[in-house]
Amino acid sequence: MILKNLQTLRIFIFLPLMLLFGFSAKYQKNGPNLVKSNKWFIAGPAIESEEEINKIRLEKGIVAVTAKDNPKGEIELNVMITPSETNDGVPTHLSDDSKTVEITYQSTQIIKLQAREGNNEETGCVHGGSHPRVSIPASPKHFSTIKIPWSDFRQDELPDGNLLNIHNICKFNFVNYNPVSGSVLKIKSVIL
Repeated sequence: MILKNLQTLRIFIFLPLMLLFGFSAKYQKNGPNLVKSNKWFIAGPAIESEEEINKIRLEKGIVAVTAKDNPKGEIELNVMITPSETNDGVPTHLSDDSKTVEITYQSTQIIKLQAREGNNEETGCVHGGSHPRVSIPASPKHFSTIKIPWSDFRQDELPDGNLLNIHNICKFNFVNYNPVSGSVLKIKSVIL
């Protein structure tokens, strides 16, 4: 009887602890959701302003951008890896354990995802020029989730292009190089 009570007590004590540590390990494996944790920035012919994008992001947990009628130029939606109130900031040193970025999105057009590295001084991001990037396929009818290995991020998407240095990553640029009127990009999560 005492042995049975000890076994039952052990289950009631250790089961919640195992669940707690299991969820903690899962949370630690997945980094923060940049949609929820970081301010976003916009450039180009979008209907929404930076203020509108971030208001909706905070209220509904989604970043949404719509191209203006007859858009001229590209639309860039930017987010820093380390939170910043400006569209620049210190680069982040991801651990070697980090293998992918996971994105849940909906888009009416193909989007190029640039991973901008930090500058040589480690005080901000590299601006201008070419960057390691990947293509995110259109998903116009529903939200899709993709996991992109860091090893897929190559300079200008060239097979022999330089690999992204995850120990010096500054921000992501979601770029629609050729927006059409009313094209939409919605992002629910960006998890490192």
